[in-house]
Amino acid sequence: MTAFQRLLTEVTAATGRFGHREHVHLTWLAVRRYGLPAAISAVSTGIQQTARYAGAPQKYNATVSRAWVELVAHHTHHDGAVDFDTFTTRNPALLDKRLLTRFYHPATLATAQARTGWTPPDRAPFPWQATT
Repeated sequence: MTAFQRLLTEVTAATGRFGHREHVHLTWLAVRRYGLPAAISAVSTGIQQTARYAGAPQKYNATVSRAWVELVAHHTHHDGAVDFDTFTTRNPALLDKRLLTRFYHPATLATAQARTGWTPPDRAPFPWQATT
């Protein structure tokens, strides 16, 4: 069982759902347990494999996956919450599925480059980039 599969099982155990909140929860756990680089790899690979298994490989977007992990990691490192409910109460923007539109134009995320590799934000810098 992969790290992603273990986290997915943990996050969906109570409800069997894997909506946006559960995705953020899984990402939060991955960042806390494995650190940013390993979390990017585990989450991105896991989502890509899940999309492929579901017969919808075109739904995977490498930039979207990495951007979400980086955003969750940024807030995780600056928050210190020991449980996910506290974390989301303090960081409610992460529960907005449209959050990436603050940083990316939708057309940018739809490009082949964004779908298969990394594309930096083109609308506004990420919070950690704005302060450097």
